[in-house]
Amino acid sequence: MNSEKGLIQTIIEGTHDACLIWRDELRQVFKDEGVLIFFVLVPLVYPLLYSWIYNNEMIHEVPVVVVDDSHSHMSRQFIRLCDASPDVRIAYHAADMDEAKMLIARQKASAIYRIPSDFHRRLNRMEQTAVAVYCDMSLMLTYKLAYQTAVMVSQEMNAKIQVSISGHYTRREEQIQARPLDYDAVPIFNPGGGYGSFVLPAVLMLILQQTLVLGIGLSAGTSRESNRFQDLVPVQKHYHGTFRIVLGKAMCYFMVYAVMGAWLTIVVPRLFHFPCLAHWQDLLAVMLPYLLACIFFGITVSCLVRYRENVMLLMVFVSVPLLFLSGVSWPQSNIPGVWQGVSYLFPSTFGIRAYIRLNSMGGTLGDVLTEYRVLWVQTLAYFLVACLVYRNQIALARQHIKEQLEQKRRERAGKPLDIIEP
Repeated sequence: MNSEKGLIQTIIEGTHDACLIWRDELRQVFKDEGVLIFFVLVPLVYPLLYSWIYNNEMIHEVPVVVVDDSHSHMSRQFIRLCDASPDVRIAYHAADMDEAKMLIARQKASAIYRIPSDFHRRLNRMEQTAVAVYCDMSLMLTYKLAYQTAVMVSQEMNAKIQVSISGHYTRREEQIQARPLDYDAVPIFNPGGGYGSFVLPAVLMLILQQTLVLGIGLSAGTSRESNRFQDLVPVQKHYHGTFRIVLGKAMCYFMVYAVMGAWLTIVVPRLFHFPCLAHWQDLLAVMLPYLLACIFFGITVSCLVRYRENVMLLMVFVSVPLLFLSGVSWPQSNIPGVWQGVSYLFPSTFGIRAYIRLNSMGGTLGDVLTEYRVLWVQTLAYFLVACLVYRNQIALARQHIKEQLEQKRRERAGKPLDIIEP
């Protein structure tokens, strides 16, 4: 009976201390302008900025320069068909390749179509000819559109030439002659082929993790700069257990990011008409362990931060690699095993994969069960690591308090002071 009362009393005291730490941490968050920027301003503004940039989804009218050495009917037909496509605009006609390369160097055009002088003659002789395509590879999207347009126009002209020499008389026979094996391209999960719908869901989830870690690290850096030893841990009031300290801080961060998470994963995609196929129950089930894993991961990382600027240098540096390691912009199967192992340390890897499969592909919780379980494992693992790190911080803080008390005692006694290294 006494043990049960002691357990209940411990739970009550722990809850009370955790709530006090929650209150103190929340007050500290709203007093620090830098933390407020990362916790509120950046999650609110960055998604809108990125979404507006990619709101057009697709690139059209890529400027192309043509070097027509043939000056024939067939070459002009090729140029007209390319210019009539929605993806390419014939912006310039150059006299030679040197002039065309100069236009590329001045960024007036993104590709060069060079039609050889024997283009028309070889076609009339029923010989094979070619159109050379030179692309600026610095931007993948423009290169892809310029190249694909040239391929599609050449296929269309090939089909017309085959029909003209086939000797068939019915339209059906001409269609079979032009395309014996036809195909029907059906894009799945991104019907419009938009770049924003492709990459923005991953960016939104990465913003959640990065801003959360940056804000927690910035707060920790501020505490360390003000007092090197008594950092992160309110030792004067609540040092009876690491569990309540970590829990109190996590409650504060979760309260703020429950709102930010809803804004990033629900409101922003609907504002810009990105795919929104997830059921709210499945999305809530995934976001809960993801936010908790990010919070405990941020608390763990914050214990390594010595100055405010350190966490910004660290997390901004890894942002782009984390986007690649998530398997969105680069196939997961082509990522080396070592780097895949590194990616497993970050909650964003599994959070991004789960969110895309739910919201963009229309999956259910059963389809992301592996990611869901790993996120809970990361939550537990980083919670334990954060408790161990804070336990060490409490020990350092206690030692520092003892040294300060001993120093004051010696000062009152008038004894020589020992030099204490900072």
